[in-house]
Amino acid sequence: MIDRLLPSLTFLAAISCGLAAGIFYAFSSLVMRALAKIPPPAGIAAMQSINVSVVNPWFITAFFGPAVICCVLGVISLARWNREGNAYLFAGSAFYLVGTMIVTFAFNVPLNDVLAAVDPASPEGARQWASYLITWTNWNHVRTAGALFAAVAFYLAK
Repeated sequence: MIDRLLPSLTFLAAISCGLAAGIFYAFSSLVMRALAKIPPPAGIAAMQSINVSVVNPWFITAFFGPAVICCVLGVISLARWNREGNAYLFAGSAFYLVGTMIVTFAFNVPLNDVLAAVDPASPEGARQWASYLITWTNWNHVRTAGALFAAVAFYLAK
């Protein structure tokens, strides 16, 4: 049964991790750069709105879907460790789960929580925003790389 499902799960993992990498990349290279160019109160308010609106079924599926698949593939890879390609399955799972999920909940979400409490029009808000832009985006680059490396590893697992 696992042998029949494994190619489809691996393909789905590669595609979904690639999609997540694309979302993170677009955010770093387009959205955050655009928000950095507008006045801090507008940038803060926009990011606060994004952080609320991102909690929707489409994003949740694109973000947590690969994590679920990675958990399944990680367990399969450990159970069948001596088979060809399982090291790639394990690596892909680790890249996504550590490089994307753990980074998100350890760094990006706490930064979002701090920003949510900031008054966009306050001087403190402007100081927080300057730091947030750099730190949040740097961690988002890590998430991008984690998801991209995961997609590549799943592709190589064949």
